[in-house]
Amino acid sequence: MSERVKATKAAIETIRRLQAEHGPIALFQSGGCCDGSSPMCLTQSEMPPGPNDVLLGEIDGVPVYIDAEQDTRWHEPALLIDIAPGASDSFSLEGPDELHFVTRLP
Repeated sequence: MSERVKATKAAIETIRRLQAEHGPIALFQSGGCCDGSSPMCLTQSEMPPGPNDVLLGEIDGVPVYIDAEQDTRWHEPALLIDIAPGASDSFSLEGPDELHFVTRLP
């Protein structure tokens, strides 16, 4: 499998902090509900990948998934996970902080 996901230094630092606080985590590329198309970070026990989830790759050992239909609709993109100011509007673990994950094209 080729890695189709990368992350900025700020995103990797946030991922490491969230792992230290919450244990094993995973990122799920949202397709428009809750926080628009921002990736959601959840504990692996909260939301194990479903049968329609595609593994895009890993960031510092953390799996990143996308729904197979969304992946096809978006033409199987390579993604760059980054951090932006402002709290998340979703259930994502970084939500209470004054920052949230965002997806950019590399």
